[in-house]
Amino acid sequence: MQHGFFASHMRDEGAEIVTAMNEVLDVAKETGIPVHISHHKLIGHPNWGDSKHTIQMIRDARKAGFDVTLDQYPYTASSTRFAILFPAWSLAGGQAEVEKRLQDPELRQKIKQGLIKNIREDRGGGDPARLQIAHYTANPAWDGLTFAEVLKREGRAQSIDEAAELAMEIQANGGAQGIFHAINEDDVKYIMAYPITAIATDAGGSELGKGNPHPRGYGTFPRVLGHYVREQGVISLPDAIRKMTSLPATRMGLTDRGVIAKGYAADIVILDPATVIDKSTFSAPHQYAEGIEFVIINGQVIKSPDGMTGKSAGQILRHTL
Repeated sequence: MQHGFFASHMRDEGAEIVTAMNEVLDVAKETGIPVHISHHKLIGHPNWGDSKHTIQMIRDARKAGFDVTLDQYPYTASSTRFAILFPAWSLAGGQAEVEKRLQDPELRQKIKQGLIKNIREDRGGGDPARLQIAHYTANPAWDGLTFAEVLKREGRAQSIDEAAELAMEIQANGGAQGIFHAINEDDVKYIMAYPITAIATDAGGSELGKGNPHPRGYGTFPRVLGHYVREQGVISLPDAIRKMTSLPATRMGLTDRGVIAKGYAADIVILDPATVIDKSTFSAPHQYAEGIEFVIINGQVIKSPDGMTGKSAGQILRHTL
């Protein structure tokens, strides 16, 4: 009996996404173990619309008897370090080796060509305005600015060529966390509508007021409930709740969570479906959602209409399968 599953942050979500997905699906086909695709999306304009193909790949694998699931977050931007824009070979050996390569004129030019390609066709979205700085330790004043805005402040051309130069300068100074506006809204909706797509934030913890993190850490679930359920009608309210609760709990092997039932942990959110909505934005992310009245974790009230209670009732969860 299997007691776990293989969760994959696929190696490519842009130009090579089909190849990357086939690699993940091959794990299921060759080993028989369950497979989960984390935060499925399609990055870069040339790949927009291909969610119909990637979801069909998952359908076909499941029809053939393989246990394949996925999750997503409801935004048209991803977030990771700007190093993702660099050719993989240029990152070998760590930061010190990257800095050496950037000081070599021939290698620097080769790296730049790779950056230009990725900015034009992949995570860069084809426009310096689609590259946003989330947190840059070397110059926090740039937090929240797009490459286009930084280049304008610096009196430089707002071009993909200059965006590549800026990316190299940032990396040479320790790198930075970025936000990449290169996902199509129609793909977000199509993936969300697939019945076995769970909702997940793909976000680490944020310190209130620090940096310019992706708004998904504050707004993922209320955004689905408010924007995609109430305003857009992409999925129903019961289905959205299932995708946030029982579906992921089942996949994780948590047999005492995910539904409200006798003997289950009292993890409960009380909200107003008519008003719940995310408030966090890419330019002002540190904002709590509206329309959520109570958050109860393990029977402890963590948030009430009066605000946060200061209690910490969370715990490490382990599957019980």
